[in-house]
Amino acid sequence: MDFKLPDEVQQIQDMVRRFVDRELIPIEMSSLEQHKLKADIKERLQRKSKEIGLWMLDTPAEFGGQGLSLLALSVVWEQLARTVALPNRGEGVFGPSPRAILLRLPEAMKERYLHPLLRGEKHACFAQSEPDAGSDPGRMKTRAVRKGDQYIINGHKMWISHAKEADFVQLVACTDPEKGSKGGLSVFIVDMNTPGVKIIGETKHMMGDVTYEIVFDDVHIPCEHLVGEEGQGMREAQNWISRNRVHQASHGLGVTLRCLELIGKYSKERITFGRPIGERQSVQFTIADLYMRYQTGQMLVHRTAWKVDQGISSREDAYMAKLYCTELGFDAADRCMQFYGAMGLSTEMPIEAMWRRSRSYLITGGSAEVMRTVLAREIAKNF
Repeated sequence: MDFKLPDEVQQIQDMVRRFVDRELIPIEMSSLEQHKLKADIKERLQRKSKEIGLWMLDTPAEFGGQGLSLLALSVVWEQLARTVALPNRGEGVFGPSPRAILLRLPEAMKERYLHPLLRGEKHACFAQSEPDAGSDPGRMKTRAVRKGDQYIINGHKMWISHAKEADFVQLVACTDPEKGSKGGLSVFIVDMNTPGVKIIGETKHMMGDVTYEIVFDDVHIPCEHLVGEEGQGMREAQNWISRNRVHQASHGLGVTLRCLELIGKYSKERITFGRPIGERQSVQFTIADLYMRYQTGQMLVHRTAWKVDQGISSREDAYMAKLYCTELGFDAADRCMQFYGAMGLSTEMPIEAMWRRSRSYLITGGSAEVMRTVLAREIAKNF
C-alpha cells in the first residue's frame, strides 16, 4: 500500500498549482463576464497552457491529447478549484474535453463529431435530466422509437448546460419503457439544427451558470446515430457520472485547500482585543478540523480515482467521495466566510463565489440525500 502520488502525477499537480497561483488567482475577480471567461483572457490562458504542456489533458493520446489517468485529473481539478477565475462549469483553458461517448463512435461518426470538437470547430452538450426524471432516470419519458432505418424522438429535457452554443447533443432517451434504467435507455447523437429540436427556455443559477430546456418534437435521426447498442445508455451515462462525481469531489477538496490558505493568512493578520485571532481556540479548532477532513477526503478521492483507473468497481467509493467532499467544500467556504465577516460577504473576495459554487454540488450530479440513499443500499448488501 503506497500513499505517495506517482512522480508523473506529482509533476502535473505542481505544474497546475503554479499555473493557478501565477495566472488565475491574480485575475480571478475580473476574469469573467457574466458566466463566461472573457475572450481575450481565454485566448491568452489557452496559449499559455499549450506553451507549458497543459493542453488536452484528458483526451486520449491517439486523438492528440495526453490521456491522463483519473487520478492525475483529480489533482488537476483540485488545484483548479482553488480559484474562481474560470467558469463554474464548461470549457476551461486546457482544451476540449470529450466525453467517452464520442470516443466510442464509429470512425465515420468520429470524423463528423469528435474530430471537429477536438479542433474547436464544434461544441457539444449532454442531455439526460427531465422535469420528472432527475435522480430517477427510470422515469425518463423522452422516447426514441425505431422505424425502418431511422429513430423518431419525442421528449423534453431540462437543466442542460451549454445547449445554446452546442452543435450537437449527446442524448439519453428511452427505447424500452418496460426495462427503464435496467436496459431500456440508449444514447444518441442529435444535431441541434435537426428539424424538431428546439430550445424553449433558459434558467439562470446562483452560481453564475445558465442551463436550458430542449424539446424534441418528432425528431428523425439515422440509426447510425445510436451510440453502441440499444439499452446501453445508462452504462454510457453512468461512466460519465462516476467520473463527474470524482470531479465534484475534487472541487470540494480544492475549495477547502484555498479556504485553509485564506483562513491561515487571516488568522495571523487579524487582531482583535490585542491578539491575532489565530491564537484563539475556536479558530484553532476550526483549522484543525478542516485540515483533518481535507486529508481524509483527499485519500478517499485518490482511492476512488485509482480504482477507476485499475478497472475496479468503484460505485460505492464514488458515492462516498462525492458526498463527503462536496459537503466538506461547502462547510469550508461557509466557515471561511464567517471568519472574514463582512468582507467575506463582499464580491471583492472569492469566498462568496466559492460558497455559491460549492452549495450547488450538494444538489447536482446526485444530491446529498440520493447519495446517502444509494450508499446505504450498497452497504446493506454486505451486512
